[in-house]
Amino acid sequence: MASPEIVPIKTVHLFSILDDLLIELLNSLTDEEWNAQTVAKKWTVKDIASHLLDGNLRGLSILRDGYFGEKPENINSYNDLVAFLNQLNMNWTNATKRLSPVVLTQLLETTGKQYSEHLLTLNPFENAVFSVAWAGEETSLNWFHIAREYTEKFLHQQQIRDAVGKQALLTKPLFHPFISTFMYALPHTYKNVAAEMGTIVTLIVNTEIGGQWNIIKQENEWIFTESLNAEPSAIIKINPNDAWLLFSKGMTPEQAKEKVEITGDKKLAEIALNTVAVMA
Repeated sequence: MASPEIVPIKTVHLFSILDDLLIELLNSLTDEEWNAQTVAKKWTVKDIASHLLDGNLRGLSILRDGYFGEKPENINSYNDLVAFLNQLNMNWTNATKRLSPVVLTQLLETTGKQYSEHLLTLNPFENAVFSVAWAGEETSLNWFHIAREYTEKFLHQQQIRDAVGKQALLTKPLFHPFISTFMYALPHTYKNVAAEMGTIVTLIVNTEIGGQWNIIKQENEWIFTESLNAEPSAIIKINPNDAWLLFSKGMTPEQAKEKVEITGDKKLAEIALNTVAVMA
């Protein structure tokens, strides 16, 4: 575990920046753009804005007020949990179809400020209310839960921007914490992959806004490693715009194969293309 002085990925200070960019974006949209289809299946721009509002409201209700509302029942597997969350999301987006874009934007502005302020009060090294299940964790610390929430806000705003052709988030200060958090799903993706001890897989997100992540096979697990005492058995290089799409199921692994650059063991490398850092 990291020492209490060091938060592995600092994101809490970025929420207000993302929220300001979101409100500016939403205020600029035409009626046609509000109804534009996004890469998120079945969701328009307006549906995603509604989903972001749901995130603020449920976050405040649960984290600040200790009120859980609908609790999942009969959850016996990861797929059961995903199904419950999908139903929860659909119920909300259906109900908020009656809200105007102006009302949605105003609510996002007020609740976003409250949510960001509450996250600042959390001790980053205390246990979070929810674990980050896509990283294979049963218990997570608050800093990781906050970073996961950051990826939610980044991803959904990026989906809106992608749909209306207005880019702004692919900068190092905003994108690097996002992709660094997503990469926590990489060792979990390889958890059942057999390989010789010491085998290294490297994933590189190209350009200066990206980075490099290495995982190494230990006796019973794959873990991150900084020191490369041996050549990686497989290296995957992917562009930032493809990375956010692929790891959030906005692009299939088959589609990604045409876009990535692989060096070394192709079969071992392509497992990385199944990395999913969202509950899906």
